[in-house]
Amino acid sequence: MEAQRMNGRLFWELVRGGAAQLKAHANEVNDLNVFPIPDGDTGDNMYLTISGGVNREPSDDEPIGSAARRIADGMLLSARGNSGVILSQFFDGIAAGLSDAEKADADLLGSAFQKGVEHSYAAVSEPTEGTILTVAKSATQYAADRQPDSLNGFFDTFLERGQTALQETPEQLPVLKKAGVVDSGGAGLLYIIEGMARTLNGEAPVSVAEAAQPAAAVLDLDRFTESSELTFGYCTELLLRLQSKKTDVDAFDPAPMREFLSSIGNSLVLVKTGSVVKIHVHTMQPYRVLEYCQRYGEYLTVKIENMNLQHNNLPADSALVSPSERKPMAIVAVASGEGVKHAFTEMGAADVIDGGQCQNPSTDDFLAAFDRVNADTILVLPNNSNVILAAKQAASLYEKSRVLVVESKSIGDGYAALSMMNPELDDPDAIYDDMTAAMDGVVTASVSVCSRDTEMDGFLLHKGQYIGISGKEIVSADNDRCDTACMLVNRLDLDDHEICILLCGQDSDPDEAQRIAAHIRGMNPFCEVFVQDGGQPIFNYLIILE
Repeated sequence: MEAQRMNGRLFWELVRGGAAQLKAHANEVNDLNVFPIPDGDTGDNMYLTISGGVNREPSDDEPIGSAARRIADGMLLSARGNSGVILSQFFDGIAAGLSDAEKADADLLGSAFQKGVEHSYAAVSEPTEGTILTVAKSATQYAADRQPDSLNGFFDTFLERGQTALQETPEQLPVLKKAGVVDSGGAGLLYIIEGMARTLNGEAPVSVAEAAQPAAAVLDLDRFTESSELTFGYCTELLLRLQSKKTDVDAFDPAPMREFLSSIGNSLVLVKTGSVVKIHVHTMQPYRVLEYCQRYGEYLTVKIENMNLQHNNLPADSALVSPSERKPMAIVAVASGEGVKHAFTEMGAADVIDGGQCQNPSTDDFLAAFDRVNADTILVLPNNSNVILAAKQAASLYEKSRVLVVESKSIGDGYAALSMMNPELDDPDAIYDDMTAAMDGVVTASVSVCSRDTEMDGFLLHKGQYIGISGKEIVSADNDRCDTACMLVNRLDLDDHEICILLCGQDSDPDEAQRIAAHIRGMNPFCEVFVQDGGQPIFNYLIILE
């Protein structure tokens, strides 16, 4: 029997089914990688994003408006990677389109999906067609225009057009055509919608649905011992059902609650939908949050986490700044590899989030870092084009500081921005301008292992070969890693650069690195070459020219 309307509980079950379907095909989505190197993570990013929404389970009779909002809020905080952020914005728009609704039919769902497309496009400063955006827009418009008379019909028509739109992405985006793949974000979205449709039809197997339950984070309890001091406080999240006997639910004004919670915590997100108030706050005194909020209602869910443990991606001996030490300005950077992270700290970053290629930090990771540095103005260096949207989303949510995102797209950009920063400047806007200018002309090249057999940029590549990448082009390939790196150097315009930094990755060889450095000096004797142990994954060598 086809479904005509659904409440919040059913909508959540569909989203959970969508997460299950994506989880089952995450590796396939990961493999839709433009460059044939082992850094594909779109499927993982989208799954971790949607899992944040799956974690927000509604009650059996909850209206679809409030359930959709809680799901979207969970995704917004969990979003990582460009496709994950766009996905979170898509569901944020859906929630906006369903606000105040008790149940939704196909017409309302279609208009909500259109609102989702609007939010998705608005999240990207320069939307690119041939991506998840195009697939979502084309499929949504097609489904809405067909005016299906059931929810099943809406999802079926969405998938019908969505599959066609996905196959068209290589014709819209040349980089996809060159790589011989369709857009990974669009593929991930269709797996989610397919899982929602299968769940609605009662087809989702239990084994797959169980796979949608996100694994609990592994916490290193030894990071908080008997002699430890609580420096970061507690990440406190709750859903509060307003009670008529305690307050006027319809006339409830969240402003006093927002003011109080802001006085005892940071990183506050407070959203009221119907009679449910969703709260996320970082505080040293979670009991005060619970005590205050219970004046107005009773709790549906409560989660309190010690952030010294929650953010165990930080080195155990990190020089962490106490939240009480407010500073005029601080820099937050993203990097992977102990050597790279140490270098960024030495150059002035107050906090380095562990992440980057194949390990994109979430919106909530940024919010926690902003709390840690505790500054009036925060400059952010994402250092990866796939991290910029999450950084910007976190900046838009953060209320305690002014946050400026410097759009650094590579580790080389971040190096240049920090190394050329004038420490005598105390104007954040001037520093922002200097950092942006410093990145102009920086070249970041890399050596990695080919992850699949393919033909690209004139090379017939085989899995296991080494490839050299400059910008968005493969310029060298060989079975010998040193030869690949040297051929890569030959393709770089060394004459226009005075400084070269050779960052050695996890699997590099010191003697080999010195041979590569000698080759660079031979190509340009006037270029200063610095060899550093970066310890970064994925890339055997990173070559940064300033």
